[in-house]
Amino acid sequence: MDDFSDLMAANRAFADDFQLGGFDGVAHAGVAIVTCMDSRIDPLRMLGLQHGDAKIFRNPGGRVTSAALEALVLGVHLLGVERILVVPHTRCAMAANTEAELRVKVGESAGVDASWQQFHVIADQVAALEEDVRKVRSHPLIPDTVKVGGFIYHVDTGLLEQKL
Repeated sequence: MDDFSDLMAANRAFADDFQLGGFDGVAHAGVAIVTCMDSRIDPLRMLGLQHGDAKIFRNPGGRVTSAALEALVLGVHLLGVERILVVPHTRCAMAANTEAELRVKVGESAGVDASWQQFHVIADQVAALEEDVRKVRSHPLIPDTVKVGGFIYHVDTGLLEQKL
């Protein structure tokens, strides 16, 4: 367990002053965010939100996958989500590499063939964002009353740019 001792110590310090308990799991600001797993993105703070305000789904590239749609449907019907933001970002590795390039990089890092692994790179971020917003807006279990927007997060300025 020594591999995680620094994180466990940090967790104990966090728990010593823990004041975030008692939340009910509902998105109190009525917001859901689909964004990238990139560590430069702080989804709550970039929107002025707090713990308990939003549901957040993260994956490489911030794409609306079937798992993201599942989370959004649950958020809308069970957790108070009324607005959905789809937020990819600038300088994303998923948009800066080809599928072949990522397979080579991962294969070299892993020391094994990665030619079979899918990475779902993004050739055109705006086109992908349009497709993802369309997926959410047209989903039969997400009503038209739910507002859906597409944004690009600029990692070097912290600003969101609304595209859709």
